[in-house]
Amino acid sequence: MTSNTLLIAGTDTDAGKTVLTTALVAYWQTYCRDRALGLMKPIQSGVGDLELYQTLFTLDQSPESITPVYFQTPVAPPIAAEQENAIVDLAPVWQELTTLQQSKDRVLVEGLGGLGSPVTRELIVADLARDWQLPTVLVVPIKLGAISQTIANVVLARHYRVPLIGVILNTITPITPKQQEQWAPITLLESLAGVRVLGTLPYLQNPQDLTQLTQAAAGLDLECLFDRFVPAQSSVG
Repeated sequence: MTSNTLLIAGTDTDAGKTVLTTALVAYWQTYCRDRALGLMKPIQSGVGDLELYQTLFTLDQSPESITPVYFQTPVAPPIAAEQENAIVDLAPVWQELTTLQQSKDRVLVEGLGGLGSPVTRELIVADLARDWQLPTVLVVPIKLGAISQTIANVVLARHYRVPLIGVILNTITPITPKQQEQWAPITLLESLAGVRVLGTLPYLQNPQDLTQLTQAAAGLDLECLFDRFVPAQSSVG
């Protein structure tokens, strides 16, 4: 298993993968700045997060190493490729990922769409997580239906033998503690899905505010997400 890489997957588009990714990068660049972090969005269809990454962070990477494969059409990659008379070539993705794994202390890979989203006509995101041995965290938006979404995606991950390390809940709209407990009760999720909930991202009024992002990441189980790279003593004021 590639221990220095973390795949950030989701139950669907707009689950909160980018919020979690940017929160972890913000935390890392605040408290682990003496160690090299790599960032990747392997395939992007339509307007993506590359500009956001470059605006928020100082990254010692080329745009091609962050997003090796890009399509203009904002649909699933195999469909976008066909419409643009192209193919989904995973070779540059694998090459850039391998280079990052060898040159960086930690690599964050933001997945495309959901864990079941198609990458090619034959492969979904879960296939890549398994074949490339990427420890994976699943982002689940807190809303009505979160329990079934969590269970369905955990079952999918197990079926595909994805090395799933846990779930992060994401507060996509302002809600009360009672609503959160009704829609995404942690003890019930862990019991039914048989997977650890590694924390909850709060609702962020400004998801591009580095202080808010860093504080959001500080409330997660960073020891699990960052493995041995979490500083022994750190606090966010």
